Amino acid sequence: MATDPSPRWRRRKEARPQEITAAALELFAERGFAASRLDDVAARAGISKGTLYLYFPNKEELFKAVVRDAVVATIDEAERLAGSFSGGSFELLEMVVRRLAGRIVGTRAGVIPKLILAEAGNFPELARFYHDEVARRGFATVAAVLRRGIERGEFRPVDARAMVPVIIGPLLLASLWKSTFEPVAAEPLDLAALLDTHLDHLRRSLAADAPKGGPP
Repeated sequence: MATDPSPRWRRRKEARPQEITAAALELFAERGFAASRLDDVAARAGISKGTLYLYFPNKEELFKAVVRDAVVATIDEAERLAGSFSGGSFELLEMVVRRLAGRIVGTRAGVIPKLILAEAGNFPELARFYHDEVARRGFATVAAVLRRGIERGEFRPVDARAMVPVIIGPLLLASLWKSTFEPVAAEPLDLAALLDTHLDHLRRSLAADAPKGGPP
């Protein structure tokens, strides 16, 4: 029986960088950043190592491209949404949180926070890049939504900067749970239930008429 000699991905040339980053994300998720080799990424993408170097000069730049493809586009969307949305502030906050959760937790990109935590000591430049491109911008977007709600009288006055980690924290915990414990047969995390519970708590604690200490 004849076999198909074509590589795993055969696309037009301009699509090739995305195919390489998709293959790299798979390998980084399986082996970690340090243990993944560019030879293996090239093989997974169905190209030569020389072809890979035409697009990415080293593994660090490839990792940055993975983050841009997998996460930064979602941050861009959240920023645009926060800047153009005309409805209520909690509705906007819910849309932003669900959008971030869908990317950070609901896809293979959810392994990236774990990779950053694991590799930050040996690759501080990657941690700095992730902070600048993802964490800082994501935090700033959520803080802007909080300040919008406060200024419009929809949220009670809170310290927006201090509140942002409270909002983002459960998403990062869910990401780490799914990428660390579920692969070793831990009880699967119900992301939908977690989000519903988290957003319900935020709705009550941020309400303009909520007591200063939050909901009872």
